[in-house]
Amino acid sequence: MKAALIIVSALSLLAGQAYADGKAVYDASCATCHKDGVAGAPKFGDKDGWAVRIKTGNAALVGSVLKGKGAMPAKGGNASLSDADVKAAVEYMVKASK
Repeated sequence: MKAALIIVSALSLLAGQAYADGKAVYDASCATCHKDGVAGAPKFGDKDGWAVRIKTGNAALVGSVLKGKGAMPAKGGNASLSDADVKAAVEYMVKASK
């Protein structure tokens, strides 16, 4: 899994991608784990899997992503993400999981 995160991060850096929205960040940096629930990551759109997390609020979720939590490294392994990118991705994932 770490190799996949490193590859995703490297590709994002090499592409020089400017993230316009949460979906772009999710597709480039989050889907690697959240699409299939790798290492316990809540699956994208899974209302039950996200319910407890959503109750903590977006600020707490963003903080977890920025610092890393469990198997997820800080910023999902993509150090090039800005705080705004992380916030946009969290908001996109939460919206899809309500």
